[in-house]
Amino acid sequence: MKQFDLIVWDWDGTIADSTGLISQALIKAAEQAGLPGLTEVRARSIIGLGLRESIEVLFGDIPEFQAQSLAANYNRNYYTNENNILLFEGIAGTIIAIDRKGCKQAVATGKGRRGLNTALQQSGLAKCFNATKTVDECFSKPHPQMLDELMDELVVMPERTLMIGDSQYDMQMGKNAGVNTAAVSYGSQTAEHLQQYSPDYLFHDVATLSAWLLEQT
Repeated sequence: MKQFDLIVWDWDGTIADSTGLISQALIKAAEQAGLPGLTEVRARSIIGLGLRESIEVLFGDIPEFQAQSLAANYNRNYYTNENNILLFEGIAGTIIAIDRKGCKQAVATGKGRRGLNTALQQSGLAKCFNATKTVDECFSKPHPQMLDELMDELVVMPERTLMIGDSQYDMQMGKNAGVNTAAVSYGSQTAEHLQQYSPDYLFHDVATLSAWLLEQT
């Protein structure tokens, strides 16, 4: 008997192999804005948050003109290369297979609406998702609003919902919404780090995740 009626996916670092591009765009933007340099590890640590929240976590209460400069430079750096982003091998096939089984799927992401719509179009996966939520419409992770609204819209109970993500913010959002959580360690954060946030399930590669999901849906 299937365990889940709704699979909610994070996008960056879970479906799309984009964490390197995000971190490099952020590192470069900080330099362009005259802010203290960021390490790769530090830049990756905020992946999953909205851009405004990321700036606050990384740099605190900086002047508004500097925050705007950082945001503008980040967007410019990122969107210049967004056409080069690849999906993790096997993930598209997994999403398509789950869709064919009739299980509902959604996306909850720290991306903006423009970025997600572009990614959905480029990937060809838009038709597989029943609903999507971005940081433009909801509070940033780890606030549960994205999941709460998705479950309301798609009429699914928390115990029948699974949140899949590669960051602590995905796991915290899932816990805050009372849903099941599955962490993937092939994205922005390590398995050791993710385990601190008590995911219900932990997967190290797409193949293992895929096989398990197809049994549960």
